Amino acid sequence: MNAFSTIDMAEVTRLTRAGQLNEAMALLQGRPAPAKPQAAAGEGTLHNAADATRPWRTIDMAAPAAPGGAWTAPGFGQGATGEAPTGKGGTARQSLSATIRALRERFPKVGTMPDLGADLGLPRRAPVPVPDGARYEERTFANAAGSRSYKVYVPSGYTGQALPVVVMLHGCTQSADDFAAGTRMNELAEELTFLVAYPEQPQSANLQKCWNWFNASDQQRDAGEPSLLAGMAREVIREFSGDPTRVYAAGLSAGGAAAAILASTYPDLFAAVGVHSGLPSGVAKDMPSAFAAMNGGGVAQPRGTRRTVPTIVFHGDADRTVHPVNGDRVITQASSGRTLEMEVGRGTSEGGTAYTRTVQREGNGPAFLEQWVLHGSGHAWSGGSASGTYTDPRGPDASREMMRFFLAHASTTAQTRH
Repeated sequence: MNAFSTIDMAEVTRLTRAGQLNEAMALLQGRPAPAKPQAAAGEGTLHNAADATRPWRTIDMAAPAAPGGAWTAPGFGQGATGEAPTGKGGTARQSLSATIRALRERFPKVGTMPDLGADLGLPRRAPVPVPDGARYEERTFANAAGSRSYKVYVPSGYTGQALPVVVMLHGCTQSADDFAAGTRMNELAEELTFLVAYPEQPQSANLQKCWNWFNASDQQRDAGEPSLLAGMAREVIREFSGDPTRVYAAGLSAGGAAAAILASTYPDLFAAVGVHSGLPSGVAKDMPSAFAAMNGGGVAQPRGTRRTVPTIVFHGDADRTVHPVNGDRVITQASSGRTLEMEVGRGTSEGGTAYTRTVQREGNGPAFLEQWVLHGSGHAWSGGSASGTYTDPRGPDASREMMRFFLAHASTTAQTRH
């Protein structure tokens, strides 16, 4: 029995379409459906929308302040601009859209709701800004495993020199532009001068645009999605004379899981990886084991005898989409049983997020493993911009910290070909 098999998705769908969002979210989270308060005269089912669901930017509910209290959506009613929606039914529509996004993120490829929310739409976002002299262009890479589009950001400081390459892997329901806006990685690329590639998963490969980290066929070298992602990185190196010794990958959620897989399958290509709110490589082989892993079950497999890849992890300890234990498992898998010196520090971001940072290294070398546990944070990119989805602007700045970690590492076994 797994977490998914115990959930009545037909009932979840019915409740969502009926506007009973508290009840739908309770069933998804494995809790008894809350008793529905009796509505006063003239009140509809979405009257108390502020308590009904979460904001569209994040897919986690806030824990109750006291035992027995209700799960709520922090900052509900504020869009990307920070302003509450206006107009009749505006708040209710945002509630339903947010719940649908949560359903799709937590349950990719669920066929019981193919048209759920198809006509509701989500907040429109401005195009990704490109400063003078920079480029942000679309490419397509194809091999025997198929083809994928990707965006590549070339900073204005590029003059043909060999630059680091960062592959950024979005989460479910996201796009390349959305992830670029939310992580602000292009801004860092302008500041630090490196290349960024944003692979994009089409709905033809996964209904909710998740990277298929849970498929055994997409966990192998020279096959499936890993071969496509590695091929894109090599293509960027060739086109822009990138530095093959400084190639990195980072991702959120399903993208974080895909980054962990790249560390396992292409340790000769990627000098370091970043896993934000993701899962270790090989923890699932199909949909049932994927849901089990997301809920804290499953067993992470060792990375094997190939070169181990330096890894940095961010994970909120209040993440209700991917259990926080997966952050620990990513670190354990990356350590490959080696003995490292450990240093633990604690702090608070400027935005008020408390965190614990654990650094492991060999001797006086750079950090080989780095783990940030974000206390009270949910399933969202830490320190990201509200211009993108699934971000927590309070920080700490995961993008900047990942780049600091990445640039301390270079591969000695880099290859630009299979």
